[in-house]
Amino acid sequence: MRLSSLLQLSTAASVVYGHRLPFPGNPEYQSLALGDRALRARQNGGTNSTMEQQRAAAVKDAFTFAWNGYFTTCKGQDELEPVTNTCTNPRNNWGASAVDALSTALVMESQPIVNDILDYIATIDYTTTATEVSLFETTIRYMAGMLSGYDLLKGPLSSLGMNASAVDTLLTQSKSLADSLSFAFNTSTGIPSNSLNFTNQTDDGSTTNGLADIGTLCLEWQHLSDLTGDPSYGDLVQKAETYLLNPLPGFNEPFPGLVGTNVNISNGVFLDATGGWNGGDDSFYEYLIKMYVYDSSRYSNYSDRWVMAADSTIKYLTSNPASRPDLTFLASYVDTTFVNSSEHLTCFDGGNFLLGGSVLGRQDYVDFGLALVNGCHDLYNSTLTGIGPETFSWNTTGVDSTNEAFYNANGFYITEPLYDLRPEVIESFYYAYRITGNTMYQDWAWEAFVAINATTRVGQGFSEISDVNAANGGSFDNVQESFLFAEVMKYSYLIHAPDSVFQVAGNGSTNQFVFNTEAHPLKVVGPPV
Repeated sequence: MRLSSLLQLSTAASVVYGHRLPFPGNPEYQSLALGDRALRARQNGGTNSTMEQQRAAAVKDAFTFAWNGYFTTCKGQDELEPVTNTCTNPRNNWGASAVDALSTALVMESQPIVNDILDYIATIDYTTTATEVSLFETTIRYMAGMLSGYDLLKGPLSSLGMNASAVDTLLTQSKSLADSLSFAFNTSTGIPSNSLNFTNQTDDGSTTNGLADIGTLCLEWQHLSDLTGDPSYGDLVQKAETYLLNPLPGFNEPFPGLVGTNVNISNGVFLDATGGWNGGDDSFYEYLIKMYVYDSSRYSNYSDRWVMAADSTIKYLTSNPASRPDLTFLASYVDTTFVNSSEHLTCFDGGNFLLGGSVLGRQDYVDFGLALVNGCHDLYNSTLTGIGPETFSWNTTGVDSTNEAFYNANGFYITEPLYDLRPEVIESFYYAYRITGNTMYQDWAWEAFVAINATTRVGQGFSEISDVNAANGGSFDNVQESFLFAEVMKYSYLIHAPDSVFQVAGNGSTNQFVFNTEAHPLKVVGPPV
C-alpha cells in the first residue's frame, strides 16, 4: 500500500497498519508531510478538523491493535514480548500494561477496553509479589493509572464506566497499593528506599536513593490523600521531599536550584553534585512545576524552586552544537564541569518549560521550551528511520571519522542507537501544540507516529529496536514497555483530538488536570492555573 493512501486514514487505517511503511529517506515518506500540509491549507482557511479526526482515528487503531495483542495473550501479566508472542513480568506481575493503558482507553473513549481493564484491576492482589518492587515505577504506572482512571470516570468521562462499583474499586485498590508500599518510608529520615521486597517487608540494602526516585512520588501520593481524606499518604512523600527542596550541603547544589543525584537515606545529605535534566534526575524538576499546577495555593514553594532551576538551566546548561549553532540542547554537569551529551528521556524538557511558562505567564520560558522542542525534533529528522536515539552527544572530542559527517550535518552524533518506544519527544510536541496552537507541531507528532508504526510494529504489538539509523531499525529487541500504551499512544492521539477538560490548557484557559510523568491526567484540586 502506498503511503499517500494515509491521506484517507479514516477509511484505510486498518489496512495501513497491516504493513510496514517507508522510511523518512524515501520520497514517499516525505510526501506524507507535504500532502498533509497541502490538505490543511486547502481546508477551511487552514483549519483541519477532518484531518485531525483521521489522524486520531489512526492512532486509536494502532492502540487497539496493540491492546488486543497484549490482552489476548498476556492478560494478568505485565508485558507482551511481540516478536515471540510470549509474556514477561518486569513490573511485579500485576498487569502493568493493562493499568497503564486505562487512561488512554478512556480519553480515546474505547468503552469495551475500559470495562475490560476495570474488571481486571478489581482482581489484582497488591499485597503480594515475588519480584523486587520499584517504588518509583509502581507509583507512576500503577497508582497514577488507577487514580487517573478514577478522576476521569468520576468526572468528564463518567459515561464510560458501566459498573459504578468497579470505578470505586480504583480508589480502593490505589489505597491498597499505597498501604503495601508504605514500609519503604520506614527510615530514620523518612526518605524512602526504592527497591522493595514484599515477602519480608525489606529493601535491597541500598544506603542511597536517587533524585528522581525520591522526587517523583509527591503528585500521586498527595492526590491519594486528597481523594481519601487520609493525610498520611501525602505526609510521607512531603517529608521526603523536604530534603530535596532544602538541599544540603550547599556545595552539592552547584547552580541555584540544580542539585546532585544521590541522597544518603540515613541523613538526607546529597552525596554528589552531578546532575541535569537526564534520566535519574529528570522528573524531580518536572514535578516541581506540576505540583504548582496541581494546587497553586499549597505548592508555591515548589514553583519557586522550579523557577530557580529553570533560570539556572537557561544560564548555565544551554548548549548549541558547534556544527549546528541553530540547535539548542541541555548539557549535564559534574560539579561545575559541563558534559555535552543527552538522552531521549531528556526531551520532555521542552514541554516542561512550556508548561511552566504558560502557567507562570513567562514568555521567556515558553520561547526557551520551543527551542528545546526544535532541537529534539532534529533528533528524529536526522535518522534513517525518523526516530531519535536513546543517547546522543555533541562533544567535539568524540567526533571521529565514523561520525564526523553525521555530526557536521546534524549537530550531534549517536552514542546509543536503540529506541525503546519512548514518548518524550512526542510529549513535548504535544505541549508545544497545546500552548502555541501552531499546527506544525501536530505535523511533527504525526510524522513521528508514522515512523514508529513503520519501524517498530511487529507480531501483535510494537517492539524496541536496536538502531534508529539502520535500515528497518536494525533488529527487534522483543520488548514492549507498558508506557507505549500510557504515553506514546496517548500523546499521539491527544495532539489531534478535540479540546477537552483533561487536555493541557491553551488559548488562555486554565488547567483542570495535570499529567503525571507517565502521562496519566490527575484532577487539579487547587485554584486552576
